[in-house]
Amino acid sequence: MKAVIMAGGKGTRLQSIAGAIPKPMVPILGRPILEYQIESLKKSGIRDIILIVGHLGEVIREYFKDGSRFHVSIEYIDEQTPLGTAGALYYLKGRITEDFVLAFGDLMLDIDWNRFMAFHRKHHALITLYAHPNSHPYDSDVIVVGKDDRVEKIESKNAERTFYYRNLVNGGLYCIHPKLLEKMDGPAKCDLEKDVIAPQIGKGAVYAYSCTEYVKDMGTPDRLDSVTRDVMNGAVAGRSLKNRQKAIFLDRDGTINVLKGFLSRVEDFELLPGAGEAIKKINSSRYLAIGATNQPVVARGECTLETLENIHKKLETDLGRQGAFLDDLFFCPHHPHQGYPGEIPELKFECECRKPKIGMLLHAAEKYNIELSESWYIGDSTTDIQTGGNAGMRTVLVLTGEAGKDGKYDVRPDYTADTLLDAVNYILK
Repeated sequence: MKAVIMAGGKGTRLQSIAGAIPKPMVPILGRPILEYQIESLKKSGIRDIILIVGHLGEVIREYFKDGSRFHVSIEYIDEQTPLGTAGALYYLKGRITEDFVLAFGDLMLDIDWNRFMAFHRKHHALITLYAHPNSHPYDSDVIVVGKDDRVEKIESKNAERTFYYRNLVNGGLYCIHPKLLEKMDGPAKCDLEKDVIAPQIGKGAVYAYSCTEYVKDMGTPDRLDSVTRDVMNGAVAGRSLKNRQKAIFLDRDGTINVLKGFLSRVEDFELLPGAGEAIKKINSSRYLAIGATNQPVVARGECTLETLENIHKKLETDLGRQGAFLDDLFFCPHHPHQGYPGEIPELKFECECRKPKIGMLLHAAEKYNIELSESWYIGDSTTDIQTGGNAGMRTVLVLTGEAGKDGKYDVRPDYTADTLLDAVNYILK
């Protein structure tokens, strides 16, 4: 597998700090950001790398040479005239004949590239976007995906949004089938998203790989400071799915949002005070923030899957406005008891995902390489505490929602907190 890195950026906004060097050579703790990218690729066994260089490309050549000092093989393509974010890909025609990964050289990252490529190949995609939630979806382009992870459209950050949306944005990393290169007629200036990706969305050839690993642009002084801190505290390497992860699992109703019975209407969803701040603190920690909720209203015919999806979009939109996000949200739509008007027969059975069973947690653990014994479950009911115990996790009962008064299980949490924010503060201490 080959990797291509677009390493031609000027880094105009960083010149006051970095001086006259190309953007990918901006140092972080004494090493250029491009070196961190190459190290990440090497850890996934990717050692054949093509660097597309432009502005001050000789500085990059002088530092990396043929790559042997870094135990990789590096080739170069010189972009004599700036061709936008995609024009230089034309020069890859004939040089790459298999699926390859593409990255922009101003990203601090450490990801499991093999997982990314396996997803791409499984879906037979022409191009796969690396997608993730971020702390500012309201001013980011948002990816809209279907149930099969196929990209349906990209909502521009410049368009007015009068709707709720998933917090899923483009991370600037791609897996690409070489057939995409055949569609490029010459080295003309073009934009990767608008001119190359967008035309393929309507053909159903673009997919989104949603993940939680560390990928962050360091193109401004503030972002550079943030990335430097994250390298120092281990957050960058720690989030790679090559490493075992820790998570704080969260119940939904009564823990994140105000308990109003079983929600069946979008307009009834309301975040609890402090929930956004609590989840934002998880986002800044070494823990993943993952929701896990029983939603029997679907099986009982009281709420459609489409409405439930819109409720969760409102959850993500409301959290995003507070700079917070869930890394993922799992739900169980089943219910074992029959006799409800309008119930959905095919969802009325004893499943393995309905809490206090741990199917949702096991699914999350497999998807994100989570060590459940190092993780926590926070909820407002004895069912939640029993679920966490069944999974071998430590638990916190919050005194919101049902406040543990449901009485379904005779269990004791490891800690009792007044609110979700109190619970998160306790865990992070």
